[in-house]
Order: sequence, then structure tokens, then C-alpha cells
Amino acid sequence: MKIGILALQGAFREHQRMVEACGEEAVLVKKVEMLSEIDGLILPGGESTAIRRLMDRYGFTEVLRSSTLPMFGTCAGVILLAREVVGEETKHLGKLDIAVERNSFGRQVDSFEAELTVEGVEERALAVFIRAPHIALAGEGVQVLSEAEGKIVAVGSDRHLGISFHPELTDSLVFHQYFMDMVKENISKEMTV
Repeated sequence: MKIGILALQGAFREHQRMVEACGEEAVLVKKVEMLSEIDGLILPGGESTAIRRLMDRYGFTEVLRSSTLPMFGTCAGVILLAREVVGEETKHLGKLDIAVERNSFGRQVDSFEAELTVEGVEERALAVFIRAPHIALAGEGVQVLSEAEGKIVAVGSDRHLGISFHPELTDSLVFHQYFMDMVKENISKEMTV
């Protein structure tokens, strides 16, 4: 299985390490043509506005909007996957029927670590929150997977996973493994169709 990591800006090398730790091949995706070589795509944390500008410049935005690739967005990545960003007109990829609110846990100096319970997973996940958004609303077909400080911070659908934090800055593989399992399940479904 090949897992792509959008490598335009942000913590893509850290995600590469996590994918490899899960025993899968990591591909740093820098060109749209590379999307056809992968089974799933990680949208890393970073600066969502900068990532979106680069996605537009290099032709990723429209291709990803229509793509059926399973996608996993962390921090800035969940903003890009969301149907709506509270208080903004900009439409990103709209892959998850969620509304996200930026910087919900304070500024950079308010960064913190938390151990999270994950719905359907026995092992707890370690998470680093840095200027993190939260999921203000989860629509139909979206399962809430984790909360922190009473706010939704992780959600999933049949082929998309969105989280508000940075698991790649820890040694916790819980969410990366969750995504690998999601990708495998989607590959199995496609093979039986």
C-alpha cells in the first residue's frame, strides 16, 4: 500500500516517518500526477492558507475535490477537508460534512498535549494541539471519534479522517493506523465491486 503525503508545506516529513512506522510505503506528493500512484493521501498540519494557495497554484484543489482517494487531514488538513470554516466564505475541498472553527484552543503559547480516548479503538492516542481548530459541527455520515476539553477534535467518515491536532509530533500511531485500516477497507471494497 502506498500512502501519499501532500508535501507542499507543513509537517510532511513527520507524517512520512509515521506512515513508515506503520509498515507502509510513504510517498511525498509534490505533483498532481503522483496522485494516481497512491492509495490514500495525508493533508498535513501547517498553515492552511499557505497550503491552499500552493494547492491552487499546482492544480491540486480541483483534482482533490473530485477525487475518491481516502484522505486524512491533521490540523490545517482538517480545515482543508471541511465543508465549512466558521466565519469564512472560502470553500476548500468539502470532503467531510463538518464545520470547523480556527484557533479554538488559543495561540501558539497555549499549545498543549493530551491523551485522547478514540471511539472504537482500545489504545489511547497522544495528541499535540498547536493553534488547533475544533470541529464545531459534524453532519450526517460523520462519526465523532474524539473530544478534548468538551470540543470535537477527531471525526471520520467512510473514506475521510479529520483531526484537529498533530499526532505526527508524538510516537502515537493510533490515528495513522486508523487511516491505514480505512484505506485497506476502501481497497477491499473497490476490489469486490
